[in-house]
Amino acid sequence: MEIDVGGIVFGDENLCPIYGGRFDGARIHAAKDKCHRVACNGYTKIAASDPEYLTARRGSDLYLNIVDAPVTIFRAELFIAALDFIDDAVAAGQLVAIHCNQGHSRAPSIALLWKAKRQKTIPDDDYATARNVFEIIVGPDIYAPGRGIETFLGSHWTEIR
Repeated sequence: MEIDVGGIVFGDENLCPIYGGRFDGARIHAAKDKCHRVACNGYTKIAASDPEYLTARRGSDLYLNIVDAPVTIFRAELFIAALDFIDDAVAAGQLVAIHCNQGHSRAPSIALLWKAKRQKTIPDDDYATARNVFEIIVGPDIYAPGRGIETFLGSHWTEIR
């Protein structure tokens, strides 16, 4: 699955070379397993003090230590790092893809954030408003954020810039 939302695409693990996917451009891997784990030498556990605990950059790939948890275990700086990465890639003229395992929660949430917070093509008033507009763009069957991400974005919307 690959959804173009104007300026970036998001989708499932078929965008990831670890799973045999191809994409000619910059990539955000919004998946701890396998992506972040593989990029960081196959750790079993990574210490919160490790400089690559949240993100690991390898060339034109950004690996995020993010799972689709049912609780709000996320940190704003993880999403900000993803948005900064997209900004840098777009400024360099690269195509950008964001993937997670199934393409319905983490990846489209980052795409939604970028369109609202940086590209300013959807409202930035609050998460609920941005989500409603984003669902019109991609379709309600495509964006299905996990409860933890949805709760986090709803309560931390203004922290992410």
